[in-house]
Amino acid sequence: MHNFFLKKYYFINEFDPNNLIKLDKNIILIYRNYTSKTDEKVIFNIKQFCKKHRRKLYISNDFKVAVKYNLDGLYLPSFNKDLIPVPYRNKKNFDIIGSAHNIKEINYKNLQGVSKIFISSIFKRKKTYLGLYNFKKLSKISSTRVVALGGVNETNLKKLKFINVFGFAAISFFQKKTAPWKRGR
Repeated sequence: MHNFFLKKYYFINEFDPNNLIKLDKNIILIYRNYTSKTDEKVIFNIKQFCKKHRRKLYISNDFKVAVKYNLDGLYLPSFNKDLIPVPYRNKKNFDIIGSAHNIKEINYKNLQGVSKIFISSIFKRKKTYLGLYNFKKLSKISSTRVVALGGVNETNLKKLKFINVFGFAAISFFQKKTAPWKRGR
């Protein structure tokens, strides 16, 4: 699989239209804010921005807000154990995605009805670090499409073509792309 066709997911925790406008149009936004209650006004503003610029928008953990604002989908982090009502799993134009770090979490995400699993951490050396070999083993267990998460950068992006992934998700990778001092490069 070539990097040109990988889906790109960008985790944001605030709405900054000046930076988001500079991003590639194909980058899918996932809004997550784990420090405070969901501000629906912010969600409404991000939704309007995404509609105007033809971007997809997912929200983390807040099923009711995702449905209320007719977002493109819901992101369920590995710690989220909520089961989504069956009618919404098959709702047209509504996608449920989730992340996992091990076999147990992958199996639970399948029970939640996710269509894509973000397996972490592929490159970032932290507690959940997998590396390429373990990542590939875990991705074979999943019955859904797999997205690489954790430490993806310009250098190791090329390595993703050696494992069968649908896309990759990141934060700092896309923040660097929007930094004002990098625009001219």
